[in-house]
Amino acid sequence: MSALWDAKSETVQVDVASSLPSHACEDLERRLVRKLDLRMSVIVLLYALNYVDRANASSARLGGFEKDLHLHGSQYPTILSIIYVGFCVMQEYVSALARETCHPDSLLYGDMGYSVNINRDYTELHWGPSRPFFLGVAEAPFFPGTIFLISGWYKRDELAVRTTLVTCGSVISAGFGSLFASGILTSMQGVLGQAAWRRETWLFYIEGGATIVVAICAMFILPNFPHNTRWLTPEERSLAISRLANDGNGRIDGPGKQTTVQGLWDALSDWKVWWFAVALIVDYMVLSFVIYFPTIVATMGYDTTVTLLLAAPPWVLATIGAFTLSRYSDKKQQRFICIFVSNTLVALGFTISICTMNMVARYFSLFLMAQTAAGQIVLWAWVNNTFARQPAKRAVAVALISAMSAVGNIIGSFVWPVNWGPTYRYSYAICLAALGVSTAMLGIMHLHLKRENEQIDRNERNAGNTLQDPVKFRYLV
Repeated sequence: MSALWDAKSETVQVDVASSLPSHACEDLERRLVRKLDLRMSVIVLLYALNYVDRANASSARLGGFEKDLHLHGSQYPTILSIIYVGFCVMQEYVSALARETCHPDSLLYGDMGYSVNINRDYTELHWGPSRPFFLGVAEAPFFPGTIFLISGWYKRDELAVRTTLVTCGSVISAGFGSLFASGILTSMQGVLGQAAWRRETWLFYIEGGATIVVAICAMFILPNFPHNTRWLTPEERSLAISRLANDGNGRIDGPGKQTTVQGLWDALSDWKVWWFAVALIVDYMVLSFVIYFPTIVATMGYDTTVTLLLAAPPWVLATIGAFTLSRYSDKKQQRFICIFVSNTLVALGFTISICTMNMVARYFSLFLMAQTAAGQIVLWAWVNNTFARQPAKRAVAVALISAMSAVGNIIGSFVWPVNWGPTYRYSYAICLAALGVSTAMLGIMHLHLKRENEQIDRNERNAGNTLQDPVKFRYLV
């Protein structure tokens, strides 16, 4: 296949797009983006179902999960954390596989695997931690594969909104997953003689089965990359390639452009990759409150059904906030300031929860804390923008950063012990401190990239007319 993707064919395809009149090219680009948006929208549903599956453990905890399984001490957070070990182990490998095969839709098998396996988990603890580990292995490709896929189609000023569109399913599911779980835990309790959360009945079975069906359908809907997606016309394929090149992606996606080994070396030798990775490890410690969200809401004293219902509205507002902030970020081509605004709201929410047990104030703080979704989405768009010029390096960088960030999930699983409740002041304080560290690290990256852009500008001014191929790429800051 790589032999077909040579410099001659690349030049011909780009020339096809450039030969079109400007108004025709604009119309074609609008149709292409609409077609991509329509097909990529299936990822929203996949994300929603995927995170509903993952959130089942938190919802099941309110339905007697720990009591029925006789879990004590750190056993519950251990079950949660061991999944992320599988993430760390497998994400780099599967992203390299997607890069080499040029078929990112194969990453969806991980989403199906998660659903199949989670239906069988938590019922026979004598199997030890191996099952949660393999759930993480199956889950590992999904997030970095999705980010890599959309960054291979959209321009940098389109990326934050599209990242929001395809990942907002996770934000929505954080709320509506609680609504579904409320109905299942209430109406299915005792059916077939089992607790409602058990796999032999309904909670994992219903929601996990739906994920399998949608993932199979998505394999026939999602694209691969511009050069090997069959449902594109020649003009659309040419435009998809050329518009990314004109946007500053100096190397076009396609086999033979840069090997995975080269991309791996470039990523490992770039300190920015490691800086983002450490910042996200700390940031994902902050996100630990998300997997304990029903437990936090339960501190207000309501029963299981009302608690799960109250968990939904903060994430509805978070979805609206994510769309608003990411749209502004793309329009102004600014990343850090949007992340800073989001983190400020989250910090205010943590501070309120530390200072009071007032029910109204605490519930209001949950709305502020949920705004972390907006900052996270813009942050991942920023990561993609920073490594946009070399697709192989970008694939490795995103996978490496995502894999290392799972360390933050592992640590965060132990930040909310039961004996710190119901105030959880120590938990909130840890999250607040981690938020300050990650925001400071991202601020340093912001200043560095601004200086890099200034240096590129100076180099181009000094070169003047002697520069044959001006550098079109600028870091978004």
